Amino acid sequence: MANIILLGPPGAGKGTQAKRLVEGRGMVQLSTGDMLREAKTSGSEMGRKVAAVMARGELVTDEIVIGLIQEKLTGHAGGGFIFDGFPRTLAQADALGALLAEMGQSLDAVIEMKVDDAALVARITGRYTCGGCGAVYHDQARPTKVTDVCDECDSTNMVRRADDTEDALRTRLLEYYKKTSPLIGYYHAKGALTSVDGLAEVAVVAAAISKALGAAP
Repeated sequence: MANIILLGPPGAGKGTQAKRLVEGRGMVQLSTGDMLREAKTSGSEMGRKVAAVMARGELVTDEIVIGLIQEKLTGHAGGGFIFDGFPRTLAQADALGALLAEMGQSLDAVIEMKVDDAALVARITGRYTCGGCGAVYHDQARPTKVTDVCDECDSTNMVRRADDTEDALRTRLLEYYKKTSPLIGYYHAKGALTSVDGLAEVAVVAAAISKALGAAP
């Protein structure tokens, strides 16, 4: 069983690689957003705390998020966890480390998915999806065979995310570098960091992550 963190800016492909790890290794993806939404409707004591905080329009505290993670870790004996969206700060990294130590678990790898900003902007701003089946396309890398007609389901409902603009993406990148990039140095100092090329082909990135984890997928 391995516990890992995937680090990388928006669009680096963390979600794609997490999905492969879930399917290939039986790992559990712990997404902060998903956990908060689930807790809000669970009716549990922790869920009531989350609902109350969100109802007031306040940010959920690190203490609450750690509590939700602890609930997920308790009693699970599967292929390990992928921490997605947490930690984002050094204080959160310390809190996660303390929780894992308290529960007799370890953080086995931190994978940094490195990207070139200009290439990432080109990748993200050119992407669009089919509103019918969810197939993903790109203006240059993978356009539809017939303009604005899905190859998979023939839908003409092509959708682009409102925040997939260059200005919006660069704002998100700046936010990532300001708040999350210090974690790279933090985990490097602990000897836990492995960097991979986030812009390589999906299978190449997956192979590099598998190598970092040490065992066959």
